[in-house]
Amino acid sequence: MLKWILLTVAIGAEVFATLCLRASDGFTKPLPVAGLALGFCTALYLESVVIRLALPVAITYAIWAGAGIALVAIVSRDPLNVAMVVGMALIAAGVCVVSVAHAHA
Repeated sequence: MLKWILLTVAIGAEVFATLCLRASDGFTKPLPVAGLALGFCTALYLESVVIRLALPVAITYAIWAGAGIALVAIVSRDPLNVAMVVGMALIAAGVCVVSVAHAHA
């Protein structure tokens, strides 16, 4: 259970850092730059802990990347079109396929 909580926090930190990246205005604003550095370092550290807790790298990264993409798209409030939503659905389907394939391996 702990590994899933840590992975969720890692995803949140990565989303936070990505949003800070946009707010940094090309690394010209110090506070968002500090936020993105802290967010990405936290996300990577927590992902390493999750992997050490025996969640396979392929599963960890697939969930982390897929959830991060979807959450950034939603939270950023950038306009989404049908093709973008379909692409995110395909990413989610890919995460499911990787998870199922790993479970049967």
